[in-house]
Amino acid sequence: MPEFTAPDGTRLFFQDEGSGTPVLALSGLSRNGSDFDYVAPHLSDTRLIRLDYRGRGQSEWSGAETYTIPNEAGDVLALLDHLGIEQTAILGTSRGGLIAMALAAMAKDRLSGVALVDIGPELSTDGLDVIKNYIGRNPVQKTYDEATSMRAQLMAGFEDVPESRWAEEVRKHYVETADGLAINYDPALRDAVLAAGTQPAPDLWPLFDALADIPLALIRGANSNLLSTETADEMRRRRPDMFFADVPGRGHVPFLDEAQAVTALREWVKHL
Repeated sequence: MPEFTAPDGTRLFFQDEGSGTPVLALSGLSRNGSDFDYVAPHLSDTRLIRLDYRGRGQSEWSGAETYTIPNEAGDVLALLDHLGIEQTAILGTSRGGLIAMALAAMAKDRLSGVALVDIGPELSTDGLDVIKNYIGRNPVQKTYDEATSMRAQLMAGFEDVPESRWAEEVRKHYVETADGLAINYDPALRDAVLAAGTQPAPDLWPLFDALADIPLALIRGANSNLLSTETADEMRRRRPDMFFADVPGRGHVPFLDEAQAVTALREWVKHL
């Protein structure tokens, strides 16, 4: 099993497939590298690397106090060092995009480009409230079939998604047990998120501006409850050269195999 040890001794799982320009895929807050299964066939000309953050997926749990963006950014740099990669592009979904922006401020020389997926320097409170409501909690549905049938109702902003996709999704992120479905990440992530929410919101625009001069893309769900149209418009104003897709019928976050997302990402890859 491909894994390495973070500086604090935590065992972290990763996948490393393909050849070509390195693209490190970083998933959302509670999710893992399987999020990129849908887009992987469209990035077959890259070296696609996926990291399961500490406490998520197949990586070791390390406690709420360690589930922070600075720690996770440090884990990214440790993985690059482990693989002997001097510079990589980052495809960052939600939390992964925040980590990418942090790295632009911390270690920009390690970045060849960044693609942000439904994330920006300002986050809508509606979307944050949704995250705080579900994070760290097992679903009320007891089986994969029950969760699949409810998924379309629970996922705000998603339209015309086949049931087969929701079936894939619930199997990626829950484990079916005798007591019902269980999340496949450390429940203590909830404590980390709620603790972070008690602090004053930092100004993240300087982190976005730190992405200057490297190829940049933004993939937004047109129905996103986390990244507003106004914030996306300001990001585009500051970076008029940014590749952009507003994916119709998708909330937070697009699956990334939608035609609009694929087109923007492939154009971005050409410029890495």
